[in-house]
Amino acid sequence: MDPGRLRDSFARVAMHGDEVALFFYSDLFLRYPDVRDLFPVSMASQRDRLLHALGQIVADADRLDELGPFLQDLGRDHRKFGALADHYGPVGESLLATLAYFSGDDWTPELAAEWSAAYQLVSQVMSDAAAMDARRNPAYWDATVLSHELRSFEIAVLRVAPVQPLGYLPGQSVAVESPLRPRIWRYYSMANAPRPDSTVDFHVRMIDGGPVSTALTRGTAVGSWLRFGAPVGRLTLDLSSHRNVLLVAGSTGLAPVKAIAEQLCELQDPPHTHLVMGARTPDGLYDMPALEKMAADAPWLRVTTCVSDEPTTTAEHGELADVVARHGPWSEYDAYLAGSSAMTSAVSERLVYLGVPSSRIHVEDFGWSNS
Repeated sequence: MDPGRLRDSFARVAMHGDEVALFFYSDLFLRYPDVRDLFPVSMASQRDRLLHALGQIVADADRLDELGPFLQDLGRDHRKFGALADHYGPVGESLLATLAYFSGDDWTPELAAEWSAAYQLVSQVMSDAAAMDARRNPAYWDATVLSHELRSFEIAVLRVAPVQPLGYLPGQSVAVESPLRPRIWRYYSMANAPRPDSTVDFHVRMIDGGPVSTALTRGTAVGSWLRFGAPVGRLTLDLSSHRNVLLVAGSTGLAPVKAIAEQLCELQDPPHTHLVMGARTPDGLYDMPALEKMAADAPWLRVTTCVSDEPTTTAEHGELADVVARHGPWSEYDAYLAGSSAMTSAVSERLVYLGVPSSRIHVEDFGWSNS
């Protein structure tokens, strides 16, 4: 299998944009109409996720240490849809048909064999991970909403109690489904380290036109139920490192960062940690009492906040990347970033410029599915 050849092939196919996913799902549902019930009525966001996943797989095709965990997460996470091992064959048929159609004259028997081998590897890793997970965990977790607090017009903080304990690492995320938006799943990070009572907090920003975020912020009440899938994500604390820690959050990107900060609080000898949170407006700094209490109880923790669009006396003024830069140096730190794609890219680039090796900058970006 030639990773470079697969990347070049996918780049040519991906130039056709949304048509690729439209063709794939149309082909899949025509060949195997029974699988249509596994998907939401509206397929718009599902199409985006398909291209994102394929892009990441081919990008990491020659980095098995990165690709393996991603595929295992994907296999475990797909259990919530009701995906079975028997579904991988039909999906593979439609995927190869789609690649062939958009490749045109570039589609050769050799290229078809490359893609077929790659898909067999991907599906095997995913199905093996799903089968192993099925022996330990449910396909999804049902949970009851214990509290629902609007911190601003567009931000809500929810506390939920899963029926079965959810095992996860601070910094990870789960796909969440609301009964108001059946079969539509969106990823949200747990905003706390695991607790003895198994309760979980979610920080949700309402996205304009976002079906799930709107349901969670405006349509969910105490006593409602939610459902979420297996924990995924690699924004997790490197416990083998003895370096100091920089945590950077853009608004509700605070959730995984706060969970990591709580994990650090539980260590016997926590490293010096600086948490920098930014928002566009002051009401985006929605969790300040909790952060101030955490910092007051932890002398090794420093918290800095900033606002970019409106000057305020309670936070620094400026773009998050600029504020992070002026509080350095960071070259001897491990950095953990969470927030929008634009924010995480800007801060990552600035940290590299300031001498932080990219291998020590950890990012979890679900901006592509945040609605």
